[in-house]
Order: sequence, then C-alpha cells, then structure tokens
Amino acid sequence: MDKSAEAFVIDDQEAGIFRVNRRAFTDAECLERERRCIFDKCWIYAGHESEVAHAGDFQSRNVAGRPMILARGDDGKVRVLLNTCTHRGALVCRQKSGSAKTFQCPYHAWTYNSRGQLIGVPGEDAYSPAFKRDEFALAQPAQVDNYRGFIFICFDRAADSLYDYLAGAKEYLDLVADQSELGMKVVAGVQAYSARANWKLLVENSYDGYHGLPTHQRYFGFLSDIGVEMRGNNLGAPRQQRVVDLGNGHAVLEYQSAWGRPIAHWVPSFGEHRKAHFEQMRRRFDERFGADRAYRICETSRNLGIFPNLVINDIMAITIRTFYPVASDYMEVNAWALAPKDESAEDSALRLDNFLTFLGPGGFATPDDVEMLESCQRGFANREVAWSDISRGMKREPPALTDELQMRAFWRRWNQLMIEPQAARARRAA
Repeated sequence: MDKSAEAFVIDDQEAGIFRVNRRAFTDAECLERERRCIFDKCWIYAGHESEVAHAGDFQSRNVAGRPMILARGDDGKVRVLLNTCTHRGALVCRQKSGSAKTFQCPYHAWTYNSRGQLIGVPGEDAYSPAFKRDEFALAQPAQVDNYRGFIFICFDRAADSLYDYLAGAKEYLDLVADQSELGMKVVAGVQAYSARANWKLLVENSYDGYHGLPTHQRYFGFLSDIGVEMRGNNLGAPRQQRVVDLGNGHAVLEYQSAWGRPIAHWVPSFGEHRKAHFEQMRRRFDERFGADRAYRICETSRNLGIFPNLVINDIMAITIRTFYPVASDYMEVNAWALAPKDESAEDSALRLDNFLTFLGPGGFATPDDVEMLESCQRGFANREVAWSDISRGMKREPPALTDELQMRAFWRRWNQLMIEPQAARARRAA
C-alpha cells in the first residue's frame, strides 16, 4: 500500500472535489510523521500571560506532548521551561499551578530559580572544575513569543517569526484582545477531558457550521425556550457572515449569532434589569473603535482555528481549546475560559454560565461533539470506505457558513508540511 503523504489528500480544484484518506485518522505511522513534521515545526500555543500574573507564578502542563512550565521569573519575564531536570531527567515541577521561588528536583535535589537557572547542587564539591552551573539551566524551546497575551512556542529555530506565522489570524486575535481596555485574563481552572478519536476530527468539528443544527438541536431548543429570538438558520444573519482562509492553515467563521454575548450584546434572557448596562458598555465600544469595529467585537461570533491545534471560539463566551494526540485514535483536550480583566462579578457569572451551558464537558455541545467524533472513529474501522469528503461549497463564492473552506485550509497546510520533508529527501537522493 502506498504510504506517501500525497496519498492522503485529493484536491481537484477544477472539478471541485476534496477528499481525505481515512488512514490519516487511523495510521500510527501517519501520527509519528505529524509529530515530526507538524508539532515539532509549527508554533504551538503554550498559555496566556495572565495565568502567571505575578513574579513566581507558574503553570505546569503538557504542550505538544512535552511537560513544560509556564513561569514568570523574579525579573518579571514570562518563560516556558522544559520540565525535566538537567541532571537525570525527573520532573522538577509536579504541581499544576502555584507560586514558588524555586523548582527542586525530588530525585537528587538539584534546585532551579524561577528563571530556570541552576542555583543549588547538593555536594557540588564532588564535581571537577569543569562542572559549570550555567550549562545546566532548565532548557527552553528554540523560540518563545507572545502576541496580545497569547504565548506560543516553537521547537524549530529556523521557523518563521510568530508574527508572520499567525498571518491573517492576528486580526481575529485582536478582536478578542480588544474586548477589554485592561487586558484579558484566563479564568482560574481548566476543563480537561479526552476523546477516543483522532485529533484532526476535533479541528474539523471546532469550526464546522454544517453540523450545528443536526448535532446541537437541544441547545437551539433551549435558546428558544428561554426567549432567545432565533434568526435565519440560527447560526447567522445576512448582515455579517464570513468564512476566511487566513493563511498558514488558519481559518475562521465569523457570523452574527442568535445568542447574546457578555461583552455588549444583550438578549432578553440576560434580564431586563441588565439592558441599560449592556447599552452603556456598547456605547463605550463605539467611542473606542467606531461603529463598524465595535459591531464586530460586540455582536459577531467567531470560531477561529490556528494551525495546528489551537481553537478560540469567541461565541456566547470565549474558550481557548487545545488538543494533542496520545494515539491515532485518542486525544487529550484542555479548555480555558477567557474574560476581560475588568469584568464585573455579575457579567462574569453570566459569562461562565454561558461557557458551561454550551461549551463545558457536561454542557449542551461538547458531549454531542465528542460522541460524533468517537462515532466517526469507530466508523473508520470499515476500511473498505477509504475517503472522507470535504468538498462542500468548493465552487461557491462567497462560501457559506455551512461550507468547508476552513477545513480545506487546514488540510492543505497539513498535506504541505507532511510532504515537504519527503520531497526534500527525494531531492537529496536524486
């Protein structure tokens, strides 16, 4: 059987046919190549600067399959440190979060400060003069950078800058970051869950407008029951609908939604007593940004995918979602709520209720989505059906929210990165 990357994607733009071989979701060899060609080469989201607001604050988590520490040093600088002792390799931080002046390995008690520098070695006099502490600082990824508070890492020193990598996605990160004059913050706590499905199925699902009505009927019924006026196809209204390929595999859906937004888009379910408050907030946005941009920030929702595994769904609340493959048919997912730093307690309660009601692991949407992804994975056992179709709207301009341009943007970049090393090897061999 042909195992080349070219065999995974059919992209016939003239005919309007786009298909993905289902081995991309089941093949362990494909996953190993993804780890080398995608996760080791692309910029990967590591965290938000608000999660380590003060000197000594840290968060430990797995990023791209590696244990890391997001830490703010005593010099105020945010760093990403690889969570492995430079002596024998044990984790130097075993707590999920907290504040500490040092990280100490529990194996031999080598100790590092909040900048990652080695500051303590028991029995250091046993080493020769060739031993230098500064050679044993905690390692860091080849590149670390920050865009509007979102911190990314890259293991490839030769990769393009984060600014260039984000391409058109920066516009949509700006729409998120501009929701507060004081900046945005990740709300304490994380939703951690898993799915017995390939990670790329969640990429597709996270900005798939086509599945909304069939899969999430319960949620739209709930909105109607609490008095939300349903418009058009429930996902959007004609004033603002955009599906955009943002470059480098990133893409976005942007639309006017039926649900309210805690920023400054009031709906009756928020309560009449809050209407004046929302109108006042909206006037401030109009003054800061002008009517057109204020409308986009306050009234439009966006499902943003940043290649390969970051999704920011700025809808009835804002969720930051990352996921990483443990196996070809199993992924681990983490999600955080993002909110304005200056949000009132009442607005925050409304936001978190929206967040949990739809996006939480026990909400209306996420269990539905996980079941569908796992159902797809089970269906892939029928190897006689070799291809999945992602052609919807390929000949339509402009694309509709229920089309699949955004998925094709992801898959084209995926295919390019998977093929390039193979092509380079072939050129060297020629």
